[in-house]
Amino acid sequence: MAITEIEDRITDIIDCNDKNQFIYDFLSVYDFPKATITKLRKGTNNLAKEPGAVYLKNRLYFKQVNSDLMQSFVDIKEKVNQLGSKPRYIMVTDFKNVLAEDTKTGDTLDVEFERLPQKFEFFLAWNGIEKADFDKENPADIRAAERFAKLYDVVVKDNPEATRHGLNLFLIRVLFCLFAEDTDIFEKNLFTNRLKELTKPDGSDLDHFVNQLFSVLDIEKANRPEETTSWLADFPYVDGDLFKAPHESLHFTEHSRKLIIDAGEKLEWDQINPDILGSMIQAVASEDSRSHLGMHYTSVPNIMKVIKPLFLDDLRKAFEDAKRNEKKLNELYDRIGKIKFMDPACGSGNFLIITYKELRQLEIDILKELNRMGIATMYVPSVTLDQFYGIEIDDFACDVTRLSLWIAEHQMNKQLHKEIADAVRPTLPLQHAGAIVCGNALKVDWNKVLPHQKEEEIYLMGNPPYLGGKAQPLSYKKTTKPIIGRIKGWKNMDYISCWFILGARYIHGTRAKLSFVSTNSICEGEQVAMLWPVLLELTTISFAYTSFKWSNNAKNNAGVIVIIIGLSDRRIEQHNKKYLINNNKIQKANNISPYLTDNAGPIVKKISHPLWNIPKMVLGNMPKDGGNLILTEDEKNKILDENSSSQKFIRKFVGSSNLINGINKYCIWINDDELDEALSNSYIKSRVLATERFRLQSKAASTRESATYAYKFKQRGKYDKALQKFNQFTTIVIPRHSSGTRFYVPLGLTNQDTIVSDSAMAIYNSPLWLFGLLTSRIHMIWLNRVGGKLKTDFRYSNVLVYNTFPVPELSTRRKNEIEDLVWKILDIRDEEGGTLAELYGSPLAAKNPKPMNPRLKAVHEELDQVVDRAYRDRPFKDDNERLALLLDMYSKKVNEEK
Repeated sequence: MAITEIEDRITDIIDCNDKNQFIYDFLSVYDFPKATITKLRKGTNNLAKEPGAVYLKNRLYFKQVNSDLMQSFVDIKEKVNQLGSKPRYIMVTDFKNVLAEDTKTGDTLDVEFERLPQKFEFFLAWNGIEKADFDKENPADIRAAERFAKLYDVVVKDNPEATRHGLNLFLIRVLFCLFAEDTDIFEKNLFTNRLKELTKPDGSDLDHFVNQLFSVLDIEKANRPEETTSWLADFPYVDGDLFKAPHESLHFTEHSRKLIIDAGEKLEWDQINPDILGSMIQAVASEDSRSHLGMHYTSVPNIMKVIKPLFLDDLRKAFEDAKRNEKKLNELYDRIGKIKFMDPACGSGNFLIITYKELRQLEIDILKELNRMGIATMYVPSVTLDQFYGIEIDDFACDVTRLSLWIAEHQMNKQLHKEIADAVRPTLPLQHAGAIVCGNALKVDWNKVLPHQKEEEIYLMGNPPYLGGKAQPLSYKKTTKPIIGRIKGWKNMDYISCWFILGARYIHGTRAKLSFVSTNSICEGEQVAMLWPVLLELTTISFAYTSFKWSNNAKNNAGVIVIIIGLSDRRIEQHNKKYLINNNKIQKANNISPYLTDNAGPIVKKISHPLWNIPKMVLGNMPKDGGNLILTEDEKNKILDENSSSQKFIRKFVGSSNLINGINKYCIWINDDELDEALSNSYIKSRVLATERFRLQSKAASTRESATYAYKFKQRGKYDKALQKFNQFTTIVIPRHSSGTRFYVPLGLTNQDTIVSDSAMAIYNSPLWLFGLLTSRIHMIWLNRVGGKLKTDFRYSNVLVYNTFPVPELSTRRKNEIEDLVWKILDIRDEEGGTLAELYGSPLAAKNPKPMNPRLKAVHEELDQVVDRAYRDRPFKDDNERLALLLDMYSKKVNEEK
C-alpha cells in the first residue's frame, strides 16, 4: 500500500463519529489478519478487563479515556511493566491527542489526534518494518511524490488539450508554494489557507485564483498594479524566472482542489531532501518511471564517490591546511565562490544539488573557523547558484533541477543562520542558476553553455546515459556520428562514449577536470581500442573507481555494475599522483591504463596469430544449411534405420549451447569421394537437396555459390587441414558466448570424430595443459576485461582474447602438474553427472544464483593456484594485480614484436 493510501485511510478513520470502533479500524490498516480484528471486536482475544481498553497479546495495549491523558498513560505503563511479555505498543487517546510508546525502542509519540495519519510510520513494526529502516527511505520525499502523482494524473485527465509544458510548469509552481509556506519563505500555510478561503469547493474558480497569484509573484511589491487584490499583497516577490512565463489556463474540479489542499496540510515540506525529491517528481511526469517512485534516485554516497576525488577532497584538505591562518582561509573562501560546475546530463539535478550543499557547508565551516580565531567577519556570500550549470534534454527535468536548487539554497540559508547566528542570507528573491539548458548534450556546444578560460577552475560531472552500440536506434546514430563517426567500428560504441569525448575536448588545454559514471563496457573489449586512443591523446586518467554496484537508497534495488573515471588534461596533469579506488581502498598509481590498472601499457588490439607459442585457435565449422545438415538423435536414427552403413556419414556435432546444456546433436559429414555412396541414402539426399535450395535463396553471393557443394558445410577447411596434418588429435572447444554469471567458462574437450560448430572456437591438436591454462582464473580475468561482454555474457574472440593472452614459460614439471588437475576436473564432471550448466552453476547471478559444484570448484581453485605460481612466485593480492601483470607481459611482447 502506498504511503498516501495509508494516510488517507487513517484520515477517514479519525473523521468517523463512532470512536468506539477507532482502534479496530486503525489496526486494520496494518498487517493484522481480519480474523484477529474480528475476534478483538467480539472480545474473544481481548485480554484487558477495564472498559475502553484493548489488550492484544504481544502487539498492543490501548485505552480510550475522557480526561487526564498523561496520568492514564503512566498508569498503563506501570501495568504493562508487570506483564510477563510486553505488548510492542502502548497507546492512549482522548480523541484530541494521542500518546504512544514503542516498548522495544523506547520511542514515544505525542501528537494531536488529527495529525495521527502523518505519524503512521510509528506503528510500522506491526508490518515487520522498523521505523529506523523506514526513515532511511526518505518518507517525506516519497509522500510528496505520491501526492503529486495523484494530483498530476487528475489534472492531466481533466485537461486533455493542455500542453505538457503547461502542466509541468503548474506542478513546479505549486510545489514551490507548498514548500515556501512550510519553511518560512512565505507566511505559515499562506498558500493553502488562501486557496481554501478564496476558492469554491467545486474548484470552478481555482484557475482564476492560481492565475492571479502566479502573475504577481514575479513582480516586486512596489511595482505591482494598484488594482491588485488585497490578499495578493501577503505574498512576497519571488523572481528567479519561476513565475515569469504566463500560466496556461487549466480546468480544476473538487477532486483536484482537495488534492492540492491535502498536499499542503498533510505533508511536512521542511523535511524533504531536494536531491531525492527531484528525481521522484520527475518520475511523476514520466509514465515509464511512475512505478518506480522512490526507487530510482541516486544515493548521496554514490554521488560523493564522483565529487570527492574530483574536487571535494582537495577543497577539504585546503581547509584543514588553512586552519589558524586568516589569509589562507580568506583565499579559500574566495576560491570556492569562483569555481564552476556543470553536469552535461543533469536529469533532475542530483549531482549539482549535492555539490552546492557541500560547498555551502564548506563556506559555513570557513566562517566558523574565522570566528573561532576571534576574527570579526561580516557575512558576504561566497557560493552562489550562478556557479552551477546543466544540460538536460527533458524540459520538465530542467524545471525540477532549478526548483531543487532553490530548495537546497533555502535549506542551506537556514543552516547558515543556525550555525552562525548573525549570518543571514535571504532566500527571496530567488537567485538565478548559472544555466540549466534544455537540449541534447550531444548537439549543444558545451563551451557556449559554460565558457571557460585556460586557468579557470571548472568541473564536469554526472551520470550520462548508458546504451550499447547495438541497442541504439537510428536516431541516436545520427546524433553520435558527428562525434565518433571517424572511429573504425563506431556503430558498436557505447552511447556514453560521446560524453567522454566531448568532455575530453572541453577540458583539453585547461585546468578543467571531469568525472563521469559509466558502465564498465568502455574499459572492456573492443571498445577500449576504439575510444581510448582518442581520449588519451587529449587527457589522462587522474583517478578511477573499479567496478562496483551503483545502487540507490531504495530496498531491493538491482543496481548496475559501473566504474567512475576522472579525466584531466594530459600535459597539465602529467606529473601529478593518480589514484585507483577498489572496494573503497585507495591505491596510488603512477599511471592508470584504460583497463583501470596501475601501468602505462598499450591498449590490447586484435591480432591474427598468437603472440606466444601456442596452437592456433580457429572458428568452428559453419554449416550455412538452414538446419538441414544438423541432426537430432531421432533424425540420426532415421538415417541408420534405412542403412546402418551410413553411420560413417554422421558425426557428433558440438557448439556453445549444446556443449553447456548437454544436448546431443549430430551432423551429416560427407567427404568429396564419398558423395555417391552418401546420396544413396534417401534421407541424407533429401537433407542435401534442402540445403541446396536454402543456399540458392540467399542474398549473399558466396552462399549461393556454395549450393554447388550442398552436401558439405560452407566452411570446414580448417578442420580438414588439421585432419590431414595430424590424423588424430584432441580439440579444445571454447563457447563464443556464455553466461557471465559463472566463475569459469565451461570448456569442452573432444577428438577428431566430433565436428565443432561455428558457434564455438576450436583449438585442434591441443596439449592438455593449454586446457588448464584457458580454464584458469587468470585467463578469465583477461577474457572479462579484454574480451568484454555482450550484455552480461562473455564473448570469446580468438583475435582479441586468445591471440593476445600472455603465456608464461612453463617447465615440463609445471605442465604435468596442470594436466593432472585437468584430468581431475574432467573426472569430476563425469562422476558428478549433469550438464556443464548445472555443474558450473550461476553463482554470480543477480537473481536466483546457483552454486558451482563444490568438488569441481575445489579442484578449479587448486588449478588457479598452480597457474598463478606459473606467472610469478609470490601470491597476487587481487584480480587487478593479476591483470596488471598480464598487461605488462603483453606490453613487453608487443615491443619485442615491433
